[in-house]
Amino acid sequence: MYNHDDDEIGADTLFQDPEGFYPEDKQPTFSEHQMLSGQIIRVRLVGSHPLYGNMLWNAGRVSAEYLEENAPRLVANKDVLEIGAAAGVPSIIAAIKGARTVVMTDYSDPDLVDNMRRNAEAASSMIPPGSKLHVAGYKWGADTEEIMSFLPVDTAKKAFDTLIMADVVYSHREHPNLIKTMQETLKRSRDAVALVIFTPYQPWLLPKTEKFFPLAEQNGFVVTPVFEKIMDKALFEDDPGDETLRRTVYGYEIRWADGSL
Repeated sequence: MYNHDDDEIGADTLFQDPEGFYPEDKQPTFSEHQMLSGQIIRVRLVGSHPLYGNMLWNAGRVSAEYLEENAPRLVANKDVLEIGAAAGVPSIIAAIKGARTVVMTDYSDPDLVDNMRRNAEAASSMIPPGSKLHVAGYKWGADTEEIMSFLPVDTAKKAFDTLIMADVVYSHREHPNLIKTMQETLKRSRDAVALVIFTPYQPWLLPKTEKFFPLAEQNGFVVTPVFEKIMDKALFEDDPGDETLRRTVYGYEIRWADGSL
């Protein structure tokens, strides 16, 4: 005889997914970057993220080294903006090396922004009193009012002296938005510079990536290649394509053309 009580399922379990139905969220990991000075910066990486905040990229490491090597020219007493910061190592180093203001930005995703804040707070003891490190979400090409608001009120030509743009030009459709952000945030000064540093992780797309530079020139900038650094190994060792290219980090300095000042 059928007994309804034997098969009764509670409402609280009726719509529950079986255990293990969804994969568990990957937990945050940590990575270290050793400065040329010997100081160690330990950063938290989001466990897994479609915007790649879960990695410490080669271009980010090389950008950090380049900033440290050229701190008197690019960082000391400067106002610095990082676009697409991920874990924010270059921003942290800029603050440590005496930038007046640093604004660390990445896409306005709660996990990414929270992670940047955690890393900024963790590095606070290494940052000298005269340097201010801020964190904000920012979508490339969007309104810049919030990120410009962090600049000191006495800033001449209220804009940034140095832009850090590590591994952002891989997104080809975003090139116009990146140019727009450069135009709105880079100080119109001969000394102001945008550092564009990247690795062709997909070498067959390098011609598309490189289209960013003539587009910059068409919009009032001068592009200067400054280095090519071949890393010991590719970040993604099993990926296809020319291995030497996948190990190479390219560095450019972009400034305003004379006619745009």
